[in-house]
Amino acid sequence: MHSPEEGAQFQKGEILVTSQTDIAWTPLFPRAGAIVTDVGAPLSHAAIVARELGIPAVVGCGNATMRLQTGDRVLVDGGQGVVMIL
Repeated sequence: MHSPEEGAQFQKGEILVTSQTDIAWTPLFPRAGAIVTDVGAPLSHAAIVARELGIPAVVGCGNATMRLQTGDRVLVDGGQGVVMIL
């Protein structure tokens, strides 16, 4: 997903994968099963909102948007900082 406007097709439980988030992405977070971003740190928007909502998140992956495709089955372990394609 490249922009929050594309979120109309984003289904509950899907993993939100994007380069980074800002306040415009916030309405999609409650539908997300997990959040994965290329850019980010513990105090980034994605990390903070995910913690507030209790959603697993791995931020600062570097290349998640290049490696993950729509339809991939993915395991996200926010506690360990691991994103694994199944």
